Amino acid sequence: MYFFISQLSISDILLSTDITPKMLQILLNDGGTITFVDCITQLYFFCATEVSECLLLMVMSYDRYVAICDPLRYSSIMTSGHCLTLSAASWFLGFSLALIDTIPTSMLRFCGPNVIDHFFCDLLPLLKIPCSDPSGVQIGIFLVSIPSVFIPTVIIMYCYVNIVINILRIPSSSGRHKAFSTCSSHLIVFSIFYGTLISVYVVPTSGQTMTISKILSLLYTVLTPLINPIIYSLRNKDIKAAAYKMIHKYRT
Repeated sequence: MYFFISQLSISDILLSTDITPKMLQILLNDGGTITFVDCITQLYFFCATEVSECLLLMVMSYDRYVAICDPLRYSSIMTSGHCLTLSAASWFLGFSLALIDTIPTSMLRFCGPNVIDHFFCDLLPLLKIPCSDPSGVQIGIFLVSIPSVFIPTVIIMYCYVNIVINILRIPSSSGRHKAFSTCSSHLIVFSIFYGTLISVYVVPTSGQTMTISKILSLLYTVLTPLINPIIYSLRNKDIKAAAYKMIHKYRT
């Protein structure tokens, strides 16, 4: 569990590093400019980290599923090698699938004025300004959403339905509380991240203003990386105990 939390933290750091510096410059200067190469680069790392995080959340749900539904075989199933394989596959697929959106976008013809009403180079605002037909990119978005959004959502829901069924079978209330506490943090993060992601890229946006779109984008680009450490720290006794021990050590 801690290994996958560390991988999720790496994803959050990469996403914040990719988005936040330029966003702060735009906000402080009431607007800003970015070169086409930098815009495509930012778009690529944004897509790669978002897809990787989707897959990592799916892997984390599988980890919790094995821990609660098949605890006696957990150590033999979730070995170090298996965890490394699942993590590496998530990163590889994330950075590979991002090319399906980024390469077609970079081949579009932009003939100006190249102004987007957003705080970073996101796909949807970029697709509103090219002179050439963006239908190829839109098809790519749909294709990427299948392995990165739809399939992980189905797997995560399947895992948690079985987790809830197994928790309800535990006779003692303390046992049920302990079992649920091990996966509640992940469920909160999944709900926030996937909820905003689906509302921006999957749900039709014809009646959605750019202000609402930007607010929703803030939730999964800035808010989620900010609250992930808080959620996992405040709801984890081991992390809190380690923090208290470190504070006590420096005080003495």
